[in-house]
Amino acid sequence: MKKCKITVLKRNFDEELAKEYGVEGLTACPMLKEDQVFYADWECPEGFCNEAWKAIYQYVFTLAHDGATKEPFYYGDWIRKPGVAICSCNDGLRPVIFKIEAEE
Repeated sequence: MKKCKITVLKRNFDEELAKEYGVEGLTACPMLKEDQVFYADWECPEGFCNEAWKAIYQYVFTLAHDGATKEPFYYGDWIRKPGVAICSCNDGLRPVIFKIEAEE
């Protein structure tokens, strides 16, 4: 089983939706920072958001077990590079985007 490198690419914040639905003072994700790196295989890495983990773990698990490392995910109609997935957490007001890479 391989380890996967999880890099925080971007923290988004939808001001329009937050203004309509969010609590007062809501900002971009306070737990994760851009360029932060974690390593994982099947278990949530320490310090990683549990809700984000629930949204991305299936890609980590697949890559850690050598799936999608020879060919891109979904027959090449999503990510062009094998061994890589670009995913986001499920927070609709302030989603965080991750790059997951299978490590050699």
